[in-house]
Amino acid sequence: MNEIDSLKVEIRAFADARDWEQFHTPKNLSMAVAGEAGELVAEFQWLTAEQSMKSALSAEKLSDIELEIADVAIYLIRLADVLNVDVAEVVRKKLRINEDRF
Repeated sequence: MNEIDSLKVEIRAFADARDWEQFHTPKNLSMAVAGEAGELVAEFQWLTAEQSMKSALSAEKLSDIELEIADVAIYLIRLADVLNVDVAEVVRKKLRINEDRF
């Protein structure tokens, strides 16, 4: 089992233990991805390009950013699980499309 599949199983178990399946519709999960992505963006709001670089971030700020990245990833992986989408496969497919486009 690869890392993404392992995370998918862990996230599914977390949701199942809390009876959240009823709320984890594709619509709700996609909205949650957008909301968490907004929280990630907020961590960088008002920073200059230079201030946003890892070397310029405080340990606390970097930790906050890492947690927001995790939130986005959790909801995205959960959405893929609910829709039975193979994340690795579709990422590779999109990279091939982008290679032809750019």
